[in-house]
Parts: sequence; structure tokens; C-alpha cells
Amino acid sequence: MDIVELEKRLLALAEKEQAQPMKAYMKNNFEFLGVRSPDRRKAAKQYFKDFKMPELDWDFVEACWDQPYREFQYVAIDYLVAHKKNLVLADLPRLKKLAQTKSWWDSIDGLDKLVGKIVLDNPEAKQVMIDWSLDEDFWLRRIAIDHQLLQKEKTDIVLLEKILVNNLNQTEFFITKAIGWSLRDYSKTNPHWVRDFLGKYQHQMASLSIREASK
Repeated sequence: MDIVELEKRLLALAEKEQAQPMKAYMKNNFEFLGVRSPDRRKAAKQYFKDFKMPELDWDFVEACWDQPYREFQYVAIDYLVAHKKNLVLADLPRLKKLAQTKSWWDSIDGLDKLVGKIVLDNPEAKQVMIDWSLDEDFWLRRIAIDHQLLQKEKTDIVLLEKILVNNLNQTEFFITKAIGWSLRDYSKTNPHWVRDFLGKYQHQMASLSIREASK
């Protein structure tokens, strides 16, 4: 897949006046071309169609991750989402590397459900999520907390409880928010379990986690 051609297509959509607000929204952590998300997704979809490959092209993903503009990382995630059925257990270390490079909530929240798909397909990877939930890197802990989002009745509640308990008594915003999100999401499937969890652990939970979980 031709990264130069992708750059041409993104540049054609770039609105320079949008670049600085987009950068500011991400706390000035990354440079932006100024491509709006709907335009990027549409262009990426056509690009993937034009350069369709039978197997997942990790060289392309890594090349996107190496680019200085954040839109390229978004395209890489778009690509992985489009090819998530091709993700296998051996790809988990690759996703971990992406998660720990140019880390911020936008990329982490794009990767968490991809990790979740692999774990759902490969139960032996559940221990990896427990390990991640204890990692010093809070971005990995966030992925572990939220990797079962949208899995509804397929959610492993034993695993979820272990991971959440491993992250109670935290002050890191991105962790306390993630705990609340995971509980709120699962409450749509099993509100009784979430109420029981809150009753059991609320004294160890941040107010933000409780507030998000209770929505």
C-alpha cells in the first residue's frame, strides 16, 4: 500500500484553518493536517478499496504510525477496524506497541475494541488483559478496562471485575473515566450486576467512576 498516495489524498482534503483547533483539542500533543473526520473516513474507505490486499498489511499500519500528522494514525485505526476479522492472537503484541507509541485517549479508544476482539476469539489472552490491568503504563490499563466494551452478553464478568478491582483507588483521570465507561456500558446488558458492583466497591471508587457508571 502506497503511503505517498495516501498523503496526497489527505492533503487534498486538508483545511489549514482546522489544523490548529484540532491540535489544541488534543492538548497540542500532535500535529494535524486539518482533515475532518467524515472526510478522512470516506477517503480512507476508498483508499482501502483501491489498494485492497488479501492479508492485513502491518507494514502499512506501522508506516502510518510513523507519520508526523495524527490523521495518519487515525487512518491506521480505520484500516485495522476494516480488517478486524483478520486479527489473530499473534497481533496482540503489535497492538500493544501501537498503544504505547504516540499514546493519547483518541488512539487508545480506537485500539481497545480491536484488542477486545482478539481476546474474545482467544480466551487464553485473558491473562494478558489481567497483566495489562496491572501495568505501570496507564494507557495499557485503560485498554484492559475497556476492551470488553459493546460485548454485551459475551462480557466475561469475572474478568471484568478482576480488572476493575486492580484499578480501584486510582486518581488518574483516564483510568477513573474508563472504569465508569465500562460499568455504564455493561449496565445496559446487566444493570443488576453493575448495581451490585457499585454497592460492593463504591468506597474504593473515584466519584467520577461512580458518576459515569450511574448514568
